[in-house]
Amino acid sequence: MIRFLLRVAVFLGSSAIGLLVAAWLVPGVSVSAVGFVAAVVIFTVAQAILAPFFLKMASRYASAFLGGIGLLSTFAALLLASLLTHGVSIRGVGSWIAATVVVWLVTAVATLVLPVLVLRRKKTTGQDPR
Repeated sequence: MIRFLLRVAVFLGSSAIGLLVAAWLVPGVSVSAVGFVAAVVIFTVAQAILAPFFLKMASRYASAFLGGIGLLSTFAALLLASLLTHGVSIRGVGSWIAATVVVWLVTAVATLVLPVLVLRRKKTTGQDPR
């Protein structure tokens, strides 16, 4: 159960970092304090549901697109988060493309780095990471 909760925390954290970095780097992308948490939750849930779905569909019908699944699911999750909340706003085609790439890249890196940081912190404090 603790591993599941840590995994959820890592996904939520990486999504939050990805959205914040996109807002910082990409003109036309903004986040609001009021809806940011809702946008992060919706983005994370959408990404968790859509990525396996797109992967299954691409492997079945268009295996040449397997490499772009992460980008496609990130775009779809950003679209849902922007439509369903006031936490993230993206204006312009270029901003949508750049935001998709930035969020995809940052969440991928954060998903790899955050568990190492969390586990290292628990080891130095003497807590059991399980």
